[in-house]
Parts: sequence; structure tokens; C-alpha cells
Amino acid sequence: MSRLIEALVALPGIGPKTASRLAYYLLRAPEEVSLRLADALRDLKAHTRLCSVCFNITEADPCPICADPSRDPTLICVVEEPLDVAALERAKVYRGMYHVLHGVLSPINGVGPDDLKINELVARVQRAEAKGRPVREVILATNPTVEGEMTALFIQRKLAPFDVRITRLARGLPVGGDLEYADEVTLSRALEGRQQV
Repeated sequence: MSRLIEALVALPGIGPKTASRLAYYLLRAPEEVSLRLADALRDLKAHTRLCSVCFNITEADPCPICADPSRDPTLICVVEEPLDVAALERAKVYRGMYHVLHGVLSPINGVGPDDLKINELVARVQRAEAKGRPVREVILATNPTVEGEMTALFIQRKLAPFDVRITRLARGLPVGGDLEYADEVTLSRALEGRQQV
């Protein structure tokens, strides 16, 4: 039991109390519940891989998004993590392709350009150009953190030799937010990114 609790505590967002509750739940639950969980964990490691095109997590290579002929291959949205792809897909408005970096540049944590999928992005843009189907736009959808901004700037510089439009996601006030609670940076970006109505 203590081994299971220790394993659960190692997961992000699960503290000792939650881990204990989950362990005791599995102990009391029918055996099929525990076996189904064990099988799902085993299958997770055995059947998932990174897409060879966008580096999203997938069971099939290429992933369903990269294999979808209705997607626009001249539009690539660069995100930090696979969960970002899932968030953008839930919005059901983006019909281009993705490129997952698997992190951000963070010299303090020892994460450099070679630890991310940046070179693969540059090679992807280069291959598309060589095939006569160049990428027309790369959307840098990294998070608005110091590391995310630094990563976006680095990618922008790496893609500078190519004839590709580089954009960032708009930033500003969230829907339902109040001006009085917004910080100065958010307000200034909301003013800079204003649109005509």
C-alpha cells in the first residue's frame, strides 16, 4: 500500500492525502477496477509515441491531425506542450497544423534549444519550402511568461531566413473579466491589440 501511495504522490497535483484516498479506494474497489487501471497504464507506455511530423503524443504515426487532409499544411501553430494542442482543438476554430516543442527555453533549469523540438520546426519549414509548398504562417503560441517569450523570440530568429509570416496569439482581457482587476501588462496588451468594431 505504501508503495502505491508513494507512486501516486509523485504525480503532479496529487498530495499525500489524495494519494492515500486513491489507494484506499483501489483497495476497496472490485479487482476489475484496479486491473483496468493497471492495463491502461501499461498500454499508455506501450502504445503512445510522438508524431514524427508535429511531435504531439499519439497512438498512430502520423497523428490524426497531421493525417487529416482537410487541415491547412501552410499554417503551423507552435505550442509548448501536448495539452496546449488539446486546448486549441477544443475551441474548434483552428484548422492548421501544430508543432509541439515539449517545453520552453529555461537556462536556469538547464533547458536549451537542443532540448526542445526547435530544430525540427526549422527543418519542417525548410522541407516544405523545398517541396514547393512553403509554410505561409507560423503562429507562436507559447505562454506569456518570460520563458515563453524568450522561446518565441528565439524561434522567430531561427525562422528569419525563410519567407514565412510569424505571428503571436493575441493577448488581453479574458471574456467576463473586469478592467479593475487586470494588471498593467494585460491592459497595455489589450490596448495594443484592439480591433475596429
